[in-house]
Amino acid sequence: MPVRKIPKNYRNVTGVHASDKSIGDAQFESTLERDFLTLLEFHPDVERFEVQPKVIHWKDASGKPRKHTPDVLVLFKPELKLTLWLCEIKYRSDIFENWPAYKPKFKAGIRHAKTVGWRYCLITEVEVRTPYLANCRFLNGFKFQKPQEHDINLLLERLTHLGQSTPAGLLSSIDPDKYAQALLMPTLWHLIATHQIDVDLYQNLMMHSVIWSKS
Repeated sequence: MPVRKIPKNYRNVTGVHASDKSIGDAQFESTLERDFLTLLEFHPDVERFEVQPKVIHWKDASGKPRKHTPDVLVLFKPELKLTLWLCEIKYRSDIFENWPAYKPKFKAGIRHAKTVGWRYCLITEVEVRTPYLANCRFLNGFKFQKPQEHDINLLLERLTHLGQSTPAGLLSSIDPDKYAQALLMPTLWHLIATHQIDVDLYQNLMMHSVIWSKS
């Protein structure tokens, strides 16, 4: 559970992110944090994540005790053997305006992460607000749908036969009728959202994007 309770905030957007991967409540206190949690929820490499996992105690230059509560701890799938990320999420403008105050806090986070074998990551809108996020938002609407098994097999088998294609090319190879293609399109997005069909999600997802089968 988060080590501190996020209060209602009339300056930023606060709330709880619906999540299957979160350890405890996935609370956020800005739209940037919310968007980062969206990325974590969608990304196939992420096993679990925990919001505000712990309080780091440190002392400033005058010896006064201080506290730092990083925003998110990210755990990756074990088979990837990746270092855990201890993340602090800030807008770049906030960092620039408050750098003298933030710098020692960030250094304390880096020191702590090193002692436990983690990686301390400073995450800004540059890393979060990308085409990948836009694709996540679009595909999340299809992730939990339950398409007909026949349609799933039809798309997967045809794509396996083609090797690679595009959404438009795959659909037209199955049926030239535009209405029939429209009926299959939600299933295609579902297969991409559930990572059964691959595509470069770091580029804008479009009907001419290259897609390929995972099998």
